[in-house]
Amino acid sequence: MNTLHRRRDQRGLTLIELMVAMALGLVIVLAAVAALLVARRGFTTVDAASQLRDSTRFAADVVQRVGVQAGYRDVYFAARQRQTPANPAPNVMGFDNATVSAASPLSASSPRAAGSVGYGSDVLILRYQAAQLNTSSTDPVEKLKSDKTMIDCAGNPVENVVDDADPTARDQRIASIFHVDLNQGEPALMCTHSLDGVVFGAAVPLVQGIENFQVLYGVDTVTPNAAPAATLPSPNVPTAYLRADQMAVSGDAVATNANWRRVRSIKIGMVIRGAPGSAQDRDAQTFYPFGAGKGSASGAVGSAFGSTNDPGTIFAPTPDGRLRQTVSFTIHLRNDQGV
Repeated sequence: MNTLHRRRDQRGLTLIELMVAMALGLVIVLAAVAALLVARRGFTTVDAASQLRDSTRFAADVVQRVGVQAGYRDVYFAARQRQTPANPAPNVMGFDNATVSAASPLSASSPRAAGSVGYGSDVLILRYQAAQLNTSSTDPVEKLKSDKTMIDCAGNPVENVVDDADPTARDQRIASIFHVDLNQGEPALMCTHSLDGVVFGAAVPLVQGIENFQVLYGVDTVTPNAAPAATLPSPNVPTAYLRADQMAVSGDAVATNANWRRVRSIKIGMVIRGAPGSAQDRDAQTFYPFGAGKGSASGAVGSAFGSTNDPGTIFAPTPDGRLRQTVSFTIHLRNDQGV
């Protein structure tokens, strides 16, 4: 009797009970794994969004700071009589939907091929001088030293490289160029700069992931592709925003430069992308670098500054699982652009 009782106490689970227990355990494990994957994916998206915000903030800060320097002339050079031709290059200019020319970055560009990374992105060129530290010094070397308040597009404090014996010093300026190019296989906002506007160094990456860089120029009474009027009827404020290609007057460099000198503000729009898999979905999206404002003509979203005539202002990337963010801002130029 005792032996039978012990055998009943030591009996195991039936096959059905074992299968039910395994099924319940599998459900719990699957639920835990699913929760972990969702949490990890959410963390990845939040982290990518934070990185995008930091990157866009940095890019905007650099472009704005260099932008407000455009046209600055140190009093030591501005007060000198011009001895160069009366049509020096403008302080603000650019190229629409183009890449920078390595041979002539200030005067030439190459159009971007449709479908290429960065297609539609523009080139922005800014010229200015550094503020001198001690203009009253009799030492030529001391006169060239900067007070370190002016920077190039890479964020480095700059010096003037001209000297008081150079008759062209009045129009010699630092040049900073913002543009988009590939860096380690990813599109990036790049900086190409020169201390004298002649000799340029290699392009320096500023912010990784910027695949769309748009520029519009707020001009004071300029008709697209036409020479400006002799006088300015408006009170020195932007009356329209034009593309870079609308500033050119065919066969007339003097009129073209005159149009550029009527730039009063610069509108910037950018689209920056995160790493692959940083988005929660792969839905098709349309981005408006200059914002989703509606124009009065059509009332369509993004039509205030977006146009099919300006590639990149209506941006519809291939759904690739990347998180994207847009940023738009306007730089009001504080220096006289009359040169």
